[in-house]
Amino acid sequence: MLAEFNAVLGAILSWSSQVTAHNEMAASKLMRAIRVSEFGGPSVLKLHADIPVPNPGQRQVLIRVHACGVNPVETYIRSGAYARKPSLPYTPGSDVSGVVEAVGDGVRFFQAGDRVFTTATETGGYAEYTVASEDTVHRLPDSLDYRQGAAIGIPYFTAYRALFHKAHAKAGETVLIHGASGGVGVAACQMARAFGMRVLGTASTAEGQALVMQNGAHQVFNHKEKDYTKQIMESTNGQGVNVIIEMLSNVNLSNDLQMLAYGGRVTIVGSRGPIEINPRDTMAKESSIIGVAVFYATNEEKAECAAALFAGMDSGWLRPVIGPQYNLDKASQAHEEIINSTGAKGKMVLIM
Repeated sequence: MLAEFNAVLGAILSWSSQVTAHNEMAASKLMRAIRVSEFGGPSVLKLHADIPVPNPGQRQVLIRVHACGVNPVETYIRSGAYARKPSLPYTPGSDVSGVVEAVGDGVRFFQAGDRVFTTATETGGYAEYTVASEDTVHRLPDSLDYRQGAAIGIPYFTAYRALFHKAHAKAGETVLIHGASGGVGVAACQMARAFGMRVLGTASTAEGQALVMQNGAHQVFNHKEKDYTKQIMESTNGQGVNVIIEMLSNVNLSNDLQMLAYGGRVTIVGSRGPIEINPRDTMAKESSIIGVAVFYATNEEKAECAAALFAGMDSGWLRPVIGPQYNLDKASQAHEEIINSTGAKGKMVLIM
């Protein structure tokens, strides 16, 4: 028995030393990464080629990044206008996909070589390697490529939180998704359709409108047309919509309140400034305006969302649509265009 115990103990120690050696080797390497040393415009995104590869700590995973999603919130953080400011310098990015390079002590569910995607990172995703806490790492099914993996995190978790945790949307209700051709918009269209809702979307270009229809909308409207709100109301026989997922509330919120049905809910996913509204519009229909911030989701809410999304991957309705793609050295261009481009067409990603 003693000999068997010593043999098992020796094997464990050998495995532990190999993991430690692997992690130390990874940490001694250098990588390319975007660093932000001051808040400001897109030009503050600087590419460095001499950043040490991070070392995974307790219950952390080191990932070799293949792609990273670019989200509008990252432009607000970079500019210094967001409520949650990281310590400088920092590397942006939360939605990465890639391959597990090494694992830290206590990691139970992943090993080197696993295909994964994340909903958050500890060291930033605009980099060739990143460290993420194990509870923010998920397996990437073989049915999705790395670019699609990088389009799941914030878009799909935000869409689920907006629809179900905040708006409490139900099958049979009518949902209007403003800016439905972007990453969150496409996710919301697919999700709402899969859960039995009537889905209306808006997009400003013919290409964007076609994309919205291909991803679950029953009808699509051009929000650049002056009478688009009238068209939406006519499509509901004057009853209005039950839920609105709003990506640009500083432009649309006043109109949104007038398009709601009795007891309707507007969930605010995005805003780029203030807007004046008439509170009486909420009183007339006992409607609600609800802010959405995926960062505040509880562990239970995150687990619920992940379970729903994996069901969508299994059944096939979760199909991330990839839009513009940029190499890592073009991160500043990506930040410029995600805010100023006319008409989103799928999820923007950085390719490593």
